Order: sequence, then C-alpha cells, then structure tokens
Amino acid sequence: MSPESLSGENQNYARWKYLYRFLTRSGPFSDTEWVPGPEATASLEASKILGAGGLGCEILKNLALSGFKDIHVIDMDADTIDISNLNRQFLFRQSDVGKPKAEVAAAFVEKRVKGVKITPYVGKIQDKDEDYYMQFKMVVCGLDSIEARRWINAMLVGMVDIGNTESLKPLIDGGTEGFKGQARVILPSFGSCIECQLDMHAPRAAVPLCTIATIPRQPQHCIEWAHQIAWGEQRKDEEFDSDDLEHIAWIYNAALERANQFSIPGVTFSMAQGVVKNIIPAIASTNAVIAAACTSEALKIATSCNPYLDNYMMYAGEEGVYTYTFTAEQKADCPVCGNLAKTIKVKPEWTLEEFIEGLGERAEAQLKNPSLRTEEKTLYQRVPPQLEELTRPNLKRKLNELVSDGQEIAVSDPAFTIDFRFKLVYG
Repeated sequence: MSPESLSGENQNYARWKYLYRFLTRSGPFSDTEWVPGPEATASLEASKILGAGGLGCEILKNLALSGFKDIHVIDMDADTIDISNLNRQFLFRQSDVGKPKAEVAAAFVEKRVKGVKITPYVGKIQDKDEDYYMQFKMVVCGLDSIEARRWINAMLVGMVDIGNTESLKPLIDGGTEGFKGQARVILPSFGSCIECQLDMHAPRAAVPLCTIATIPRQPQHCIEWAHQIAWGEQRKDEEFDSDDLEHIAWIYNAALERANQFSIPGVTFSMAQGVVKNIIPAIASTNAVIAAACTSEALKIATSCNPYLDNYMMYAGEEGVYTYTFTAEQKADCPVCGNLAKTIKVKPEWTLEEFIEGLGERAEAQLKNPSLRTEEKTLYQRVPPQLEELTRPNLKRKLNELVSDGQEIAVSDPAFTIDFRFKLVYG
C-alpha cells in the first residue's frame, strides 16, 4: 500500500511507526499502563527546544527524528566548516566547507525531515537574555566548554520562580572525552546542578610556568606561552576571548613565531584553538551514544513516557560498553543553587597572588580571572586599569594581613554572571 492511499491518521502512523515502537516497548523501567496517544504526540510537537554545542550534529538529527517540530540551535563556534570536520560531523559535505556550521546543519535536517522547523544562531549563549531562554520547554547542551556549561546552568537556575512552573527549564547536558562520556538531567533549583558537580570535572594539569617561559619542548608549550605570557605583555588591556577567531589567530601566530625560534614543529591553528579551549578530540561513536542518551531524556521529559534520569549517567567505551547511573548530591554551599558560602582551607602565610592562582587549579572553583573583595574592602580588581593598579600591591601581601580566619570573600569572574562566595579557614 502506498503512503498516498492511507488516511491522514494512518499516514502519520506510517511516518512515525518506529517512534511508536520505541514509546510502546516494554522493559523493566517502563510503565505498562502508559499508551502514547494524541496528548503525548501534541506535547512532543509543541515542545520548543534549544540545543547548543559540539554534539550538535548528532543531537539535532536525533531531536528531529524523534518528533520535535520546533528546534532552535546555537553554535558557539563562530568558525566555519573545515574539511577536518567531515569525518565525524555527518550533516556536512565537501561542498559545505567554508560555510557556517549551524546554518548548514539546520538546512540539511529540514530538507530530510519534513515538518520540522530549525532556527540556527551563530554566536555565544551569553549573547541571549532571560527572555530568550524563557520561551523554551527545555535546553539540551553538548558544549565543549566547562565555562559555557556553568554559565547556562547559572542562567537557568536564576530564572526559576517558585510561583511559576513555566520558569523551570530542564537542562539536559551531554559531554564526551575520547571513549568516555556523560549525560545528566538538571532540574534547576530542585536538585544537583552543574556547579554542584564541578569537582567531577577537574581542571587540566598545568605546565610549569618556567618551562613555558624559558625552555619550551612541545608545540603546546609555545601556545601556552602565547596565551599566558605574550597576550598579557602585548595586549594586557584586552580581555582574551577563546571564541573570538581573531584572538585565536593572534595566539597561533605568536606561538608559531616562538616555535620557529626553538625549532619546534607542529604548531597549527586547530591545535592552538584546542589548547586554549581545552578541546579534546572527539570520537564519533562516543558522540553518537551520548547524543542518543540526551535525546532519550528530552523525549521522556516532553511526553512523560518514562521516568527521566536521576540525574547522572557515566559511559565508558574503552573496553566494551559500560554505563553507571547515580544521583549526584545537591550541595548547600553551591554558589549557584545553594545558600551557604563554600569553605576553603588556606595557609595564612599565602600571598593573595598565590591564592588567586590556586582558584584556577582548585577543582571546586576553576576561576581563571577572578577579582576579590570582602564586605569592607576590595582586595584585587582586574578592571578598570586604574583600580587594578590601585589594588595590585595587595597581591604580594599575606592573606592574614588582608582577611581574618573564617571571613567570607566575594569572587567575581568575567566568564560568569554570579559572584562566588568563599569562606577562608586557616589551617
């Protein structure tokens, strides 16, 4: 029987029969009394959903094929399609090289999946305000940046109004690292958030500054030199933006020049971008598994066909397929969803400069450009230049000269919209 000979209702079933099979499949965690009907389908099709990040091709395809009709996608990578993307980002073809990723991906999926509307945006998630995010049923993130995850997490938590259920926007987050990956469901303010789980994503090990400054041995050392030293010396009045291609190009050229001085081969633009943004090469199979997990959670939230993840799933694919799920704890001293200052043990003889460097290395902080103040005074302020110059002498002073044992300090960082509260305890 041809599709043209079917009635409208039967044509709809024929088109989405694989989805109905999925929704009605029995299993140890399925609800045997739940039957997909018009209400569930209508809820699915009416769910306006936002997707963002490096898992975009897989997630975008999955969402469209799952029945979501109104999808908005943000691609924070302002770069265009490169030939190196074609081996794993299957929505692109060689003829697309040089074109914007989000726009090409949206057009490709719209052409293949009839009835879906995809609205692309090339830019930062930070460019959008609360009103923009309020329009969506949920947000699905496949971001390759911890900073971006923390920003969207803080935004969605801050939007929650207890008296308005529409202000609660579930955040589905997926990420991969080689053969490993994770998927999680965040209900802002009602459970563990990304900031609560920050210490599970420890910062990368730092290369000693003396190696970077004096005896680089690897191309990565030259890139770190350009990022950490040359930028501060030559463009100290400008805040570095890892998503600005002009800034990345400057780092690349400075690193390449230094590499030539030390006869170190291998510095490339993509390597410079990867080192600065801490990008780990993606593996297509891992991306597919995590994107499928994220889409499954979106489908469950939109249709209520099954309980959604509570709240973290780990995946390991090095020697087979292994997954482990658990409930991450919501922390009372979380700076985003908690109400207590986070306690940090410090040495009273540490200088303020040493403490600031430690904030970048601590798994529970990971703040790269912090400014600090107590309730009474400013300890160190990076901008404007006049205030930075005024507070700079404090960097060499000991902590016990500036703050008392058990005193709270507020820490701000230009990458985030919130202040972080820390209680310094001497030990």
